[in-house]
Amino acid sequence: MKLLSPILLVLAAPLALAGFSIEETPGKHIDVLDSDTRPVARIMTAYDPSSKESRLETYKVYTHVFDKEGKEPITKGAGGDYTHHRGIFLGWSKTKIDGKGVDSWHMKGCVQVYQKILAEETSEDSAKLTVLVHWQTDDGQVFLEEKRTQVFSRTEGDGAYLQVDVHSELTAPVADVELNGDPEHAGCQFRPSQAVAKNKSAKYLFHEDGINPKKDKDLPWVAESFQIGDKKFFAQHISAPSIPSGNTYSAYRDYGRFGAYFVHTIKKGETLSLDYRITVGEGELPGRGVFAKLSERYRSTQP
Repeated sequence: MKLLSPILLVLAAPLALAGFSIEETPGKHIDVLDSDTRPVARIMTAYDPSSKESRLETYKVYTHVFDKEGKEPITKGAGGDYTHHRGIFLGWSKTKIDGKGVDSWHMKGCVQVYQKILAEETSEDSAKLTVLVHWQTDDGQVFLEEKRTQVFSRTEGDGAYLQVDVHSELTAPVADVELNGDPEHAGCQFRPSQAVAKNKSAKYLFHEDGINPKKDKDLPWVAESFQIGDKKFFAQHISAPSIPSGNTYSAYRDYGRFGAYFVHTIKKGETLSLDYRITVGEGELPGRGVFAKLSERYRSTQP
């Protein structure tokens, strides 16, 4: 019997799927890569207060999500309609620090400043990244210390290709901090590409018929579809059951910004933990049953 050479044996063996990796470009961003080359997400970490223009470009930490091929983000960055809407982001327009107001949504009187990577973990199927973000007033007082953990995982079925789990721990180190605002200007939100603001393609799907997002609260999830160029995409935003009650979704704007907010006061020295899952996909918007299963799968694992 003729034996295969070691080289032929290697060639004949099935190729192992390359895993995820994390690469930081200091002062700019942190890339999450699949198979070492294809970006799936980019955490924007730049902060440059040297001019009014550069501060505007870099005053908050947010996450871009890329298309399935990793060619370009499907989320919006700085500029365009409502420059403060950027990718996956957090903020509250009526933030109060021991009664004194700042706007951590439009970033008036405060900024979010990336500090460092606290932890990172990668595997064949996912990447987990925790960063430290200081929410600070314009005079430098850190009113919230945030440990923002995001887990990026491959997912399949009905066009979905990526899920992003967001776990944010917000600690108030110096004073009570009230998180407040309104459905359109507060909370954890997702903003698709500026192209959606031009083509007005965003459409929304709720967990049941008859939902009025301007009145109904504590919805388990909302999904949307939108178009960029000749491609259709969708995203589902799920709030964990542990989110403070009164959680209200903004999900009706045709430019696609959607997400949920609540009102809560973090007492001095205490920490508020927030959990969300955002699943993105390419193609037509799946049926309600698909999103219901995705929601149940996530919410059943939450405390």
